[in-house]
Amino acid sequence: MLTWEENEPAPPPPPPATDPAPEAAPEIAAPAMAPVRAADKRVVNGDTDINQLAPFKYPWAWKYFLNANRNHWTPLDINMTQDVHDYHHALTPAERHVYENVLSYLTTSDILAMRNIGLAVMEKMSAPELQIYQARQVYEEALHTWTYQHCIETIGLEQGEIYNRYRVVPEINAKIQIANRRLESVLRPDIDLSDRDELENFVMAYLFFAAVFEGCWFYNGFSPVFALQRRGLMKGTAEQLQYIMRDEVMHCGFGIRTVKQIMVENDLVPDPRRLRDMWDECEAAEAGYARYILRDAILGYSAEDHIEQFRYIANRRAHQLGLPEPFPGARCALPWLDEQANLRKEKNFFETRVTEYQTGSALSWD
Repeated sequence: MLTWEENEPAPPPPPPATDPAPEAAPEIAAPAMAPVRAADKRVVNGDTDINQLAPFKYPWAWKYFLNANRNHWTPLDINMTQDVHDYHHALTPAERHVYENVLSYLTTSDILAMRNIGLAVMEKMSAPELQIYQARQVYEEALHTWTYQHCIETIGLEQGEIYNRYRVVPEINAKIQIANRRLESVLRPDIDLSDRDELENFVMAYLFFAAVFEGCWFYNGFSPVFALQRRGLMKGTAEQLQYIMRDEVMHCGFGIRTVKQIMVENDLVPDPRRLRDMWDECEAAEAGYARYILRDAILGYSAEDHIEQFRYIANRRAHQLGLPEPFPGARCALPWLDEQANLRKEKNFFETRVTEYQTGSALSWD
């Protein structure tokens, strides 16, 4: 018996095609592009190919990248056993107060530094050799944040309480808010660096983060822990901060050199009044912070030492920028501090695994 499908007539064949197939579009050769010349590159507002690394106009930026990769380490490579004992059994209450609040400030600060370079600065660079080092810098800021978290967790501190101090301690919050304000001023999506006022504001923000935030506040900020290390205390934490300090020295040097290059290429000199206001505001914030963390002086270190060293280092950063010293006559209150960045160590493998990495003698600190 036939089914319905079997009785259904077959569909009619399709009509023959009447229109000829369209001809293939002729190939259009891509227009020839002029080769990139190093002389045409600019730090910002450049119009050369951002995807082409060489020829270099800024070979010093590539050198920074190579040098940064030789200072490779992680917080897991450093023994913290003695620090746990020191914190709970050897430190005085004043010393624990210093240690906790230094970590509390640093945990937030390095995240700010990471956001500044990664979100506000790097995308404005128009030469890839600059961006490549800054990409490494973003990684290093994340590594530093991990390091502080590792110290906090290893010591057994209450993480929520330590991390929230920057929000509830006015003397810590004041420094964070200054940095936040500078960051937000250049993080706007509508910023146009071809506008002279916008460019000057960008230079001031970058100058602040390179010369003050990393060049003074970080450089000076590790010194209370180094003061403990000099007495044989918290040596694991201090060793971690030494590696961080080496990174920060390069961040500061790179940022200052980049700012100076922008100033030269755009015939721009920061407004002296704005510079004066920046130094005064940052000194006041640093003094308040120092008097809070060192409300009770610890052996070999005081708030006044910390503040005077800030002024001394600020003069150094201004000199590197070719700008007038903000605090003439400031003295070096901590002559041992530079040694922490320049120290070249030979470590015992069974004491620490740091010697697996190219640190110390492999590095050049130009």
